[in-house]
Amino acid sequence: MPRDAIAHNRAAHDRHADVYDASHPEIFNPVEQARLEAALARAVREVADSPAVVRALDVGCGSGNLTRHLLALGARVTAADLSTRLLDVTRRRFAGTGRLETMTLNGTDLRPVPDATFDLVAAYSVLHHVPDYVALVTEMARVTRPGGIVFFDHERSDESWVSASYRQFLREAVIWPRRRWWYWLQPHRYLKRLRAWFAWRSWLDPRWMPEGDLHIWPDDHIEWARIEGALASAACTVVVREDYLAYEPRYQQSAWESWRERASDMRLLIARKDG
Repeated sequence: MPRDAIAHNRAAHDRHADVYDASHPEIFNPVEQARLEAALARAVREVADSPAVVRALDVGCGSGNLTRHLLALGARVTAADLSTRLLDVTRRRFAGTGRLETMTLNGTDLRPVPDATFDLVAAYSVLHHVPDYVALVTEMARVTRPGGIVFFDHERSDESWVSASYRQFLREAVIWPRRRWWYWLQPHRYLKRLRAWFAWRSWLDPRWMPEGDLHIWPDDHIEWARIEGALASAACTVVVREDYLAYEPRYQQSAWESWRERASDMRLLIARKDG
């Protein structure tokens, strides 16, 4: 099962590499990008005995979302991903900075990276794709130097799975577009449904997801207590734990502004490696 999940994840992201940004408006929108930029700047400031140039590892870099911000902050970045096609996209975008290296991941650990290599090791919206995400957390701590920072962001918060406030927010905030008569005459809408129907794995596994999302269910989701336990075992101390309400373009912005202090769905966690 883990090997199959890793292979599916790699193939899916290879297939969608050129349209990845356009297919993820919940990430690539100005509100979320501004929040992320501030969170990464905060993480860089947390690096103890900060060197002149921070050495950063972007785990599951995708099309270079974190990499772009880290380079803008002056870091030297190793962008790592399962998908060679996404790594190609990242190289095309950022190789000209002279501060980018890339690495292909195996989906289970961070070998052959030596211990204590990086000042900052970061993952954004990645853990829910990884079969043994706790093992990856341990690996991220392993390759972080003493005094360095481990950074996780944009994973569902514990509260979001049970929160009545979050469900109420969604009822108020999600905008359903009006469907006029020509909506039903658009062929691409039917083709999209047919493509999903012909995904044969979904016939055998109702939890099969096109992009290999694994831990996104009420009974199988990212458990922050396990993450913090793995960090503590690797001599890392949490310095920032922040739940927030992520913005998506499908939301009515006024509703999001009204609810952002009363509900949350995502967590930012920053930990420093002791020593």
